[in-house]
This record gives sequence, structure tokens and C-alpha cells, in this order.
Amino acid sequence: MPISKAFTLAASTALLAVTMSAASAQDVVRIGTEGAYPPFNVIESDGSLTGFDIDIANALCDEMEVECEFVTSDWDGIIPALQAGRFDAIIASMSITEERKEQVDFTEKYYNTPPAIAVPKDSDLTEATPEALAGIALGAQSSTTHSNYAEEKFADADLRLYPTPDEYKLDVASGRIDAVIDDVIVLSEWLESEDGACCKILDTLPIDPVINGEGAGIAVRKGEDELREKFNAAIQAIRENGTYQEINDKYFDVDVYGS
Repeated sequence: MPISKAFTLAASTALLAVTMSAASAQDVVRIGTEGAYPPFNVIESDGSLTGFDIDIANALCDEMEVECEFVTSDWDGIIPALQAGRFDAIIASMSITEERKEQVDFTEKYYNTPPAIAVPKDSDLTEATPEALAGIALGAQSSTTHSNYAEEKFADADLRLYPTPDEYKLDVASGRIDAVIDDVIVLSEWLESEDGACCKILDTLPIDPVINGEGAGIAVRKGEDELREKFNAAIQAIRENGTYQEINDKYFDVDVYGS
């Protein structure tokens, strides 16, 4: 075979392989999530991922006709992991904030719920005001809108930061801290469990759009407009076809999408 024809055949074969590889890659969307934020995302004892975020992600992937491939990541490093290409999108109850918009692009929200304060059942606290919480040990997960909320609204509290909610739950249950702040759904779910029998909701807090953002959205790398718009279209579709409501009702007694 002449060299020119052999080169052309080899080049064509290589191009076909690259094209097939790209097409295959488009059939799979790698989803980054934490796996430590029940009931939204949690790693079960058998290693499987469950929760509202996970079911929503699978529903969106079905709507987009792609396969979801989940990758777990510590919360503190989840945005750098997205930027480094470990996964294509974050679906992990990440609030859409202006600060995060400087690092990633977001879809529209897929839910929006307020923060709350929980305390031991025998706590002397009767209200969640800056004056009432002054000087108390207040636990929150680090690098979250809830820790930012505590820093801004309860500046005189002794804020203690934890890598995951599990650690602050143990500390408030054992009396090492006086109160905790997190999403009202997360706290309510915990309080209904055996491990949360220690505590109660002190108060649900008003959403501050500057701190809490526009709700939880899906984060993608900067400039990934096509993927972001596919997710947006899929969110609208599952809202319209009833799939979102089915998933909502599986986990919650209230509409978590918000107004």
C-alpha cells in the first residue's frame, strides 16, 4: 500500500476513535456530590448513594438521555475538584451565591429551603436572636452558607466549624456545644431519628438572599454553557411532568422548591 494511502487510513482510523470516544463521553455525565448531607445526599452502609439530590440527578440524567456517574468529594474541596475535571457538575445542595459564581456557573435552582437553629431539649434558649445567642457555642459545617449566616447574623456567638454535619450533631448531643445551624430540612430529618432525640428546633430563620443565595443549583465549570442549559431544560421538564413532585413527596411533607 502506498505510504500516502496508509497515512490517510491511519489518520481516518485515529479520527474515528477520537470521535467515538467523545461521543461515548457525552453519554455519561459525572456528578460530584458529598454523600454526607442527609436527607439530600448520603452514603449508605453498603456504599450506595441515596437522597433527594441523588434522585434528582438521576431524573435529570434520564431526561437528558445520559448516564449519571457519581463521584463523592469532601465538601471543602468539591469546587476545586470540579475545576480540576474530576467530574462535570456538582449536585450537592450547593447554594447559588455571588461568591461561588466567581468560581463556577450555576443552573437555575432546583430547591430552596431556609436555615434553622437546633438546640438540646433542655436548653434555656427561647429564641434565635443575636442577643440570645451571644456567647453560646454554635456549631456549623464549614464553607457553607449556614456558617456564613452565623458569622454575619450571630457575630457574638462562639462559632465552631465542622467538616460535616455528623460532627456537630455529636457535639450538640453530648453537650459540648449549645446550638447548631443548618438547613431546616436537614435538622428536622435528624431530629426525627434516634440520634436526634436529644434536640429540638429553636427557630426557623429568614432567608437572606445575599448570604443564602437563590436556592440550591447545579454547578458546572465556567463556560460550560451547553451542559448548563441542558440541565436547565431538564429541571423545567421534570417540574412539568410530575417527576420532581414524586421525588419531593418521597422525602418531604413540604414543597422544597420554594416560591
